[in-house]
Amino acid sequence: METERAVTRVLVVDDEESQRTALASMIALWGYTVETAADGQEALDKMGEFAPHVIVTDLNMPRVTGQELLLRMKAQGGGPPAIVQTAYGSLETSLNAIHDLGAFWFLEKPVQSQALRLLLERAAAQSRLSERTDLLERQLSFKGVLGQLVGSSPKMQEVFALLRQVAPSRAAVLLSGESGTGKELAARAIHALSPRRTGPFVAINCAAMPDTLMESELFGHEKGAFTGALERRAGCFELAQSGTVLLDEIGDMPIATQAKLLRVLEDGRVRRLGGKSEIQLDVRVIASTNSPLENSIREGKFREDLFYRLNVFPIPLPPLRERKDDLPVLTAALLEDLNRKHATKVTDVSAEVFDRLRASSWPGNVRELRNVIERAVILAAEGTIQAMHLPPGFGSSVSAPTGALALEAGELRIPVGHTVEQAERALIELTLEYTKGNKTRAAEILGISQKTLFNKLKEYGAQGAGAA
Repeated sequence: METERAVTRVLVVDDEESQRTALASMIALWGYTVETAADGQEALDKMGEFAPHVIVTDLNMPRVTGQELLLRMKAQGGGPPAIVQTAYGSLETSLNAIHDLGAFWFLEKPVQSQALRLLLERAAAQSRLSERTDLLERQLSFKGVLGQLVGSSPKMQEVFALLRQVAPSRAAVLLSGESGTGKELAARAIHALSPRRTGPFVAINCAAMPDTLMESELFGHEKGAFTGALERRAGCFELAQSGTVLLDEIGDMPIATQAKLLRVLEDGRVRRLGGKSEIQLDVRVIASTNSPLENSIREGKFREDLFYRLNVFPIPLPPLRERKDDLPVLTAALLEDLNRKHATKVTDVSAEVFDRLRASSWPGNVRELRNVIERAVILAAEGTIQAMHLPPGFGSSVSAPTGALALEAGELRIPVGHTVEQAERALIELTLEYTKGNKTRAAEILGISQKTLFNKLKEYGAQGAGAA
C-alpha cells in the first residue's frame, strides 16, 4: 500500500494559500505525491504534465471555480476522481457536485482528516483500476489492429510496440515513411493511447500550405496583422491546447518558418502574428516526413537544430512491399470498412485477385491498396471480388516511354548503363501515365510533394510536361 501511495499523485486546488499548504502537507505525510494549484485554471494548466490520480478541490475560487473545473473535465471525457470541499456545504450542493459534475465525493470545511484519508484511498484505488483497464485495452489492441492501423507482421508489431511505449510520454515523435504508409494514422494512435486522448488532435499538411499562409496557420494572427486578416484567428498550436498537433510533411516547411517553429518548441509559448502577448502552450508535437530529413539538412533546406528537437523518438513505418504478409488482414479490414461505407456485401477476394495483390510492388502503399479495393467493392457489390473488378491493367506489364526501361509486374527494371536522372524521369513519367496525368495522385505514389513534382517536370522541359 505504501508503494502504491508513493506513486499516486494528488492535486490540491484551493485559493486560500494557508488552507492549500496545510492540506498538501497533510496528504504528503500520508505518503502521496502532491502538487498544488491556486484555482481551477492553474489546475487545468498543471494536469497535462502532473497527470494526477486524484484531485482535491475547493468549489468557490476566482478565475475558474471548482464547478467549472469539473465541468471542463467532464466535457473532455472525464478526468481523475475529484474530492470536492467547500465551506458552504449543503445537501443540494453535494448532490450536484457528485451526480451532475461527476465528483467522487463531497466534504465540508473544515475537512475531517480521517474522512479525507479514507476517501483518498478509495479514489486512488478507483483511479488505479481505471489505469489497469486502459492498459489491458491497449495490450489487446496490439493483436493486429491499433486504432485504424492494421498489421500482424513482425515489422508492424515492432511499430505497434514503439507507439505503445511513447504514447504515455510527452516526447516529440518523428514518423517517417513513404506516402500512404499510415503516418497520420500512427499519429492518431499515439494521441488515442496518451493521457491527452480527451484533448484535440490537430493536423496541418506543410506540403499543401502556401508559404505565405504557413505562419498564420501555425501560430494564428490578430485582426489587421496583414492584408486580408479581417478577424482574429487561432493557429493550430492554440487549437491543439491540451492535445496533440501533427506537423505532416515537415520537410516541406519554409526555412524561415522553421526558425520560428523552433522558438515555439523551445519556449513552449506562441505569439499570434500581429499580437503583443504570448500564449502558454500545453501541446504534444508529432512530425512526419516521407523523405529522410538528413538529406534536406545537407542541402540546407532543413534546420539541424529543429531536426534534433523533433527527432526525440523516431518511428519508421515500413512500406507495404516489405510487409506483404499483412495483405490478408489489411484486405479483410478494408472490406469491412468499405462495405459499411458503400452499403455493399462483399465477403472476400478470389485467389487470382489475391495473387495479383501480392505481385504488386504497391508504390502508393496502403493508400493505393485501399483505392484498388474500394473500386472493386463498388463494382462487385456483393460476393467475391474477381479479376474483372480490378483497375484496367492492374498486375500486367506496362512499357515505359523510354523503351530501354520497363515496368513489369509493378517493378521498374533499369538495365546497367542508365543514369539516376534517367531512371527518376522514367519512373515519374510512368507514374503519371498510371494516374492518367493526375499530378496530385502521382506525387502521393512517388512519395514526393506536389511542389517537387512540378519542379521536376519543369526541369524535363516541354517533352516531360507534355507527357503529364
